[in-house]
Amino acid sequence: MKSAHFPPPDRWRASATALLLAQVALGSVAHAEEPMMRVYMDHARVLKLDRPVSKVIIGNAEVADATVADAQTIVITGRNFGTTNLVLLDIDGNAIVDERILVSIDEGNTVRVYRQTERTVLSCTPNCEQHADTAGED
Repeated sequence: MKSAHFPPPDRWRASATALLLAQVALGSVAHAEEPMMRVYMDHARVLKLDRPVSKVIIGNAEVADATVADAQTIVITGRNFGTTNLVLLDIDGNAIVDERILVSIDEGNTVRVYRQTERTVLSCTPNCEQHADTAGED
């Protein structure tokens, strides 16, 4: 009976680490290429279309809201943090838009306060209001 030749455990770890890093890198590239519309919480974004919309579908109405301003103008409003999707269909049922939406806060107007393992995020536009509070996360 022949014995199989296996690389030493150190090489296993190196190979496993290289494989993991490659998967993370490829995953990051795949996510970076996906189209994603960014909307800030409690802000509106106007979408001008090249043809009239017949149906508006939002995946999660608690994250974002879509309002028809006119047949070729949709207003997207961020409601809560998170991601959802937006699908706009024309009269024939063809997709005009099919995109993911990311609702987040405007990072340019935030302050983070760290106290040992606790983190508080304040949105200061113009007065500071608490948006997130975490304990021992990160």
